[in-house]
Formats: sequence, structure tokens, C-alpha cells
Amino acid sequence: MDNTPQKVALVTGITGQDGSYLAELLLEKGYMVHGVKRRASSFNTQRIDHLYQDQHQENVNFKLHYGDLTDSTNIIRIIQEVQPDEIYNLGAMSHVMVSFDSPEYVANVDGLGTLRILEAVRLLGLTKKTRVYQASTSELYGGLAENKNVAGFYDESSPFYPRSPYGAAKIYGFWITKNYREAYGMFACNGILFNHESPRRGETFVTRKITMAVAAIAKGKQDCLYLGNLNSQRDWGHAKDYVEAMWRILQQDTPEDYVIATGVTTYIRDFVIMAFAEVGVSLRFDGEQEKETATVVACSNPLYQIALGTVVLRVDPEYYRPTEVDLLIGDPTKSKTQLGWKPQYDLITMIKEMVASDLKLY
Repeated sequence: MDNTPQKVALVTGITGQDGSYLAELLLEKGYMVHGVKRRASSFNTQRIDHLYQDQHQENVNFKLHYGDLTDSTNIIRIIQEVQPDEIYNLGAMSHVMVSFDSPEYVANVDGLGTLRILEAVRLLGLTKKTRVYQASTSELYGGLAENKNVAGFYDESSPFYPRSPYGAAKIYGFWITKNYREAYGMFACNGILFNHESPRRGETFVTRKITMAVAAIAKGKQDCLYLGNLNSQRDWGHAKDYVEAMWRILQQDTPEDYVIATGVTTYIRDFVIMAFAEVGVSLRFDGEQEKETATVVACSNPLYQIALGTVVLRVDPEYYRPTEVDLLIGDPTKSKTQLGWKPQYDLITMIKEMVASDLKLY
């Protein structure tokens, strides 16, 4: 009989893409999982509804708490009540473009919200018990070529140069996590995660926007997809792989920071090509910058016939960021060697899953 005490995890942002996959992983590993969700007048739990249990039953392993990273007393109360072994701070305002419109809010949630969690752990005397994972981001690097390592990648030692209010807020979260680790001996780690997607990705993020548009256009529900900078390049992985890395980071003997990435970068334009290929549609791109368009030149799937010559993509300068990040590519060497982490999904497999999922929506 296994007498090992059940581990308890607290996950902020549990209703999001990463939170839902992480909750599934932790439940599979036998954890008691507590999630923090913001109160809203509309339902926002669709990603985790399949995990919810009747709270009146015995041995319930999944519970939700109303909370907000802008409310320190609320955070202290939840952590005091839950007494977690591990905290995964995934809660954030994570849309880069929107952060330009709400810079104060994103600083409060993404920056000071991290401080509130760390300070709660300290004030409650849990620095030796509770391990903290902070969700950092590749947006810390800003995409500057001179900040890459000699191999042409961003790694744990690459300088930061955030190019958005989101990146600037997250840089505070990164450094305050490191500071609490060094000042108070806290097991607190940053996972610098590069872009990771899935069918559960929010509908306003570019990858999901693309796959939803592909499905809608193929089904005759939409005429055209409008995007911003098609020349941006991103290092895309699958969220399922990346939450596995989060968990591994908190299982190490010593707290450290890790880059989680695939080491492969892809143009947004090429992501569009691959997504349309999943419905048998081939495209030709013409023009440059805001004049660029994508036209249908072939349809090989009899289920999804679009008239040849139809323009299915246009560029809208409204989607350009005030400061663009053109290239992101991470070096996962440390995470592979020290964590034993290896992604199970490649980009094509992820896009196939996302398009198939969105086709079902229509």
C-alpha cells in the first residue's frame, strides 16, 4: 500500500489553455488540484468542465476557487486554505497586442500578481514547503538579433529586451521570482516558454485565428482571413508538451530557470499555407506588406471546394503591433538535458489537430 501523502497543487489561470492541460496532467499523476478562476457573469470554464466533479462526493481531487491576481488578501486566503505543495502561476493577461491598449492592467496582473503570490508564500511561512512555477515568456527577448547566442538561438543567458507592455510586465515577474528564490531560499522557478498552441488556444491568438478561418472558409461560413505581419517568425510547440515541462521544472532538486522551445522557427505565412493544406487548398501569395494577398490556386479535397482565384487572405495594418517582434527561436538544450524533456508534437501534427477541431465547430 502506497502511504505517500497526496501532493496538492494550486493553479492560477486554470480556465486557460495551459491551465486545463496542466490540470489534466496533475490529476493523472494523482495530485489534488485546486484552480483559481475569476468571477464572470458568463461561463468561462469550458476547457475544464470535463474535469469538474460533484463537490458533495468523497475523494474529490479537483476544486475551484474564485480569485484574482490583483487582490492580495484573496490570494493569501486561498494559499492559506489550500496549503499547496506546488503553485503554478499561469494567470495573466497574455494577449500581446491587447497589452498595448491596457498597459496598466497587464502590469498589475502579470507583474504585481506574481509578487502577490510569492509574498503570500513568504508571509504564510511556506517557503520551505511550497514550490512556485512562474510562467515566463519568449516575449522577454524582444526578437533582437544581437541578443541571440552564438548558435543563433535565445537561451537562458540571452539578454532581455521586451517590446510590449506584456513583455515588460513579465520581465518584472521573472526577476521578482528570481529575487525571492535568492533572498528567501524559496523554490521558485521561471519557465521561459516560447509560443505553444492547441485546439484550446484562445480565438483571438493568431494561430487559432488562422485555423478557425481555414475551417470557416472551407465550410463557406467566411470569405477572407485578415492578418497583420506575415513575415513574423515564431517557435511554435504544443501546449500539452509544454505543461509537461512545467511539472518537470518543479520536480528538480534545485530551483532553476529553463527555456522551453522546439528550436524551430516558422513564418506566419507558412503557418497559413500548412493550415489551408489540411483542407486540400493550395495558395499563391502576391504583393508585399499591407498589399499582400493569398489566392486559391487548387482544391484537392472534394468536401471543401473554393472557387479558384478567390482571395482568402488579406493584410490589415490595424493588426500590426506598435513595436514588432519579428523573430523568436529558443534553445531547449538545458531543458532537454536537465529535465529530460522532449516535445512529442511537431508543427504539422499540431496544425492538423487544430484544423480538425475547428472543422468540427462548423
